[in-house]
Amino acid sequence: MFHRTLTALAATAVLAGGVPAAQADTTLRGASMFDEAHAFTQTLREFERLVAEKYDGDVSFDLRLNGELGVEKDYVTYLNQGVAVDYTILAPSNMAVFSESIPLMDMPFLFRDLEHWNAVLSSDALAPLEADLREAAGIVIVGYHGGGVRNLASAAPITNMEELAGHRMRVMGAPIQAQTFSAVGAAPSAIAYNEVYNAIQTGVIAGFENEAASIQNLKFYEVAPHISLTQHTITVRPIVMSAKTYDALPANLQAAIMAAGAEAGAFGRALESGQDGEKLQAMADAGQIEVHDFLGREKMLELVQPVQDAYAAQLGATDLLERIRGM
Repeated sequence: MFHRTLTALAATAVLAGGVPAAQADTTLRGASMFDEAHAFTQTLREFERLVAEKYDGDVSFDLRLNGELGVEKDYVTYLNQGVAVDYTILAPSNMAVFSESIPLMDMPFLFRDLEHWNAVLSSDALAPLEADLREAAGIVIVGYHGGGVRNLASAAPITNMEELAGHRMRVMGAPIQAQTFSAVGAAPSAIAYNEVYNAIQTGVIAGFENEAASIQNLKFYEVAPHISLTQHTITVRPIVMSAKTYDALPANLQAAIMAAGAEAGAFGRALESGQDGEKLQAMADAGQIEVHDFLGREKMLELVQPVQDAYAAQLGATDLLERIRGM
């Protein structure tokens, strides 16, 4: 059977014997930092299943797991260049190196609750950010995963604004992340995700922020067993493709991918939002973490709103931010 990588061949190419390339077996390459049990991987598997179901040609998938192809910042580079990775799930902040506006969709304290979050992701509200990402980074958003509620994870308890003051914590690379946590009194720094465990273990930082699935999957509880329920972010994790790959596909496969991405995103959001509390409780029951209420979340919301407003104004996205808040 003939296999090809679409980042290397145009969709209009003709194979030996005069067979159109669109009829050849197309192999798309995927990447996940996690194992088969993780919600990201399960969502990508659902995406693959749906594409194959909706496409009337031959398509196969080569999904590499457990960080075999690196970490998310590597995937962003691959997608931009059209090499090694054709599809994956990414945190918006990791794409900020190409598109400074894209982290707005993952800005802390953007969503009031899960209902608000799901309403935004089920609408076309984020279309301006999608267009900017495609133009600036060569990355196409085909659906929206997410639903993990991000909390503080730390070596020592952080239960109120006083204990948060000066807290040395890792944040993702987008400036809005550091600006937000600086506004509430912490001392944030951007550290590569694969260095977080050792950085806490060696005392370079005292904690970080993440959702339950990643804390459990990567055993961060071994170095940061205290979880403070700041609930500052409901994650948005786009399902993405390299534009170089996508644009080289036949139109009917592109249509199948967009339809599959929307459905797989809804599947993944329901999966992860449902699993989040269960995973947190499972770690607590196993004695791996200690969960703390955080006193002062209302004060945090008050302190970060000017940061959000300034960030949106800088990006020319004030109307977008107001639309999201008003939904």
